[in-house]
Amino acid sequence: MKKLLYVCTISAAAFAFQGCNSGTKDAKETADSLNKTKDTTSNVMATGGIAVDKADAEFATKAAVGGMAEVALGKLALEKSANAKIKEFATMMVSDHGKANQALIALAKVKNITLPADVDDEHQKKMTDLKSKTGADFDKAYVDAMVDGHKKTLTLMQNEAKDGKDADLKAFASKTTPVVETHLKMINSIHDSLK
Repeated sequence: MKKLLYVCTISAAAFAFQGCNSGTKDAKETADSLNKTKDTTSNVMATGGIAVDKADAEFATKAAVGGMAEVALGKLALEKSANAKIKEFATMMVSDHGKANQALIALAKVKNITLPADVDDEHQKKMTDLKSKTGADFDKAYVDAMVDGHKKTLTLMQNEAKDGKDADLKAFASKTTPVVETHLKMINSIHDSLK
């Protein structure tokens, strides 16, 4: 019991000390920091340990942030765009990425991975920028953001499917890759039609 109390005290002090030195972190950085403290080699009693490699945990936080951003931006496009193709694509984003997000949340719970509660600063800035646009300017900016985001997401999924160490996260990435490829093809087609 003394040992457990000692470990808990050390962990609490580490969290407090880390909090004082971290400055402002976005949601992804905070989740990555929490996952780093779940080092199974030294403090499994205090944190419950994390069941995956550091790189796999970072994949999960990046995938979560990207998925949340796709859903939020999709909802924004449904409100702001009058383009039927963009609305159809945005509906698919909310549905497909919403399902993927739920699957990732369930997987993270099993693996004791802390996922971000919100999007990171980069995606928040993109959302703020898009909220200020209207009409054709919004459509172009949204489509550009979706092309860029899906290229990054596709690379993220392909790398995890190929190089990930955790079998369940690799399977998630392998299952998600073809969906992201379909999204990228569709948004590239929409992008070309806007020219």
